Amino acid sequence: MKPLFRIALALSLSVLALGASAQGKVLRVSAIPDEAPTELQRKFTPLGDYLKKETGMDVQFTPVTDYAAVVEGLATNKIDLAWLGGFTFVQARIRTNGGAVPIVQRAEDEVFTSKFIVPVDSTAKTLADLKGKTFAFGAPSSTSGSLMPRYFLMQAGIDPEKDFKTVAFSGAHDATVAFVAASRAEAGVLNASVWEKLVESKNPNAAKVRVLATTPTYYDYNWTVRPGLDPALTKKLTEAFLKLDPTDPAIKEIMSLQRASKFIATKSSNYDGIEAAAKSAGLVK
Repeated sequence: MKPLFRIALALSLSVLALGASAQGKVLRVSAIPDEAPTELQRKFTPLGDYLKKETGMDVQFTPVTDYAAVVEGLATNKIDLAWLGGFTFVQARIRTNGGAVPIVQRAEDEVFTSKFIVPVDSTAKTLADLKGKTFAFGAPSSTSGSLMPRYFLMQAGIDPEKDFKTVAFSGAHDATVAFVAASRAEAGVLNASVWEKLVESKNPNAAKVRVLATTPTYYDYNWTVRPGLDPALTKKLTEAFLKLDPTDPAIKEIMSLQRASKFIATKSSNYDGIEAAAKSAGLVK
């Protein structure tokens, strides 16, 4: 082997080693795109700073264009930690043969709901009054914007594909409100948390619609780690979330942006009901 080649090879191996070492110090985080990308980034920034302090790792937030990308990122070890909806977690659990593990959820996610909305001047008084009207869900893989509302509609004797004039998918909760406000749909559904945020912020689209009905409660969002993540890091992340105290002024912004009163431990079996709903809807086998 020529001396120059040996030097180049040694340098290449050194760079690779440094890259691998650096990669081990980066916590790669993502989230389902259930709101506008700018809003997701705004919500995550202070939480990312907090996790960096708690773990000693650089925290890198990577936005994705669709729900499936988060599932694949966890399954292929490209994402270490992800904010998932209940149905997306079920998809990740199936995709990873149970390897993806939910670690925490907000207390609010034990009793989550969705809101059916109509224009303020709509004559609809019950869900049955929506038959024959155009309707907007959120993203197809959204728990609170599609799966669970569809499940509860079916329980109420309403088959969206048969009973609505047309069915559209807005792609995100805030987009659904915009759809209904702009008369692109005569009714729609979104999660209660985003609805409350839009009302509190005096969103102009939210002022043009009203809540027609609220679903029964169900489990929804959680923070999930990828298969094979170092147990010590998983423990550190779990503890970091659990000790977030909304009465601490330094933590108040994080909790407000996350719309959380507190984080609590969760487990995979909490989402078995969502998997059952998905199976009944033919969305998973």
